Order: sequence, then C-alpha cells, then structure tokens
Amino acid sequence: MGYVTVSAKIPRKLKELLDEYRIKPGPIIRRALEEEVKKAMSREIEEEARQLSSRIAQISDEEIAELIRKDREGR
Repeated sequence: MGYVTVSAKIPRKLKELLDEYRIKPGPIIRRALEEEVKKAMSREIEEEARQLSSRIAQISDEEIAELIRKDREGR
C-alpha cells in the first residue's frame, strides 16, 4: 500500500500543546479520516438501500412468486 502526505493548518497553540504532551497527530488524523470515510460510505449504502427498497415495493407478490418459480425451474 502506498502512502501520500496530507497536511492541515492548525492553530499554533494547538501545535504547542501537541508537542508539550508528546502527542503524534499522524495516527489521530488517520483514524479520524478513516472514520469519516466509513460514515460517508455508510450514508451512500443507506441511500442505495432506500432506493432499492422503494423499487422492490412496486413489484407485486404475484410477480415475485413467478420469478422464484422460474428460478427454481431453471436449476
């Protein structure tokens, strides 16, 4: 896996506090970005699920039964 550098401007006081407490920002930033990506992916999947659900709701029970029957016969 390759890496790229991502930079961010933070207030000088925050940087001084990070140094004072020997906190390495890299792992924290990495986790925060990974979490944001997971949230975005989850929102996207939820939206796709809602769209599919509304499309599936329009299919009649009879049509679903017919599709299942045809699938079983094809095996």
